[in-house]
Order: sequence, then structure tokens, then C-alpha cells
Amino acid sequence: MIALVAAVALLGVLLGTVAHVPLPVSAAAAAVIAGWLLVFAVRERHARRAVR
Repeated sequence: MIALVAAVALLGVLLGTVAHVPLPVSAAAAAVIAGWLLVFAVRERHARRAVR
């Protein structure tokens, strides 16, 4: 999952609108997205274990 976030951030820096904002802003956005994905993954894993 971290590799996916890194790949998306790298593509954003090279090709997208992320290239028009400073690097710290891009890194902060990537960190927020990574945190959200981590929370989502933990909640999903917990929900699946609770069903069993």
C-alpha cells in the first residue's frame, strides 16, 4: 500500500497538478492520503475479523 501511495505521488509530481505546488505541500498531501489508506485498511481488517 505504501508503494502504491509512493507511485501515485511520484506520478503526480511528474505529470499532474502536484507539479505546480511546492514539494512540502505534495509530501503533506501524500502523508494524509497514506494515513487515510492505513486507517481504512485497519478498519476493514477489523471488520472482517469481527464477522468471523
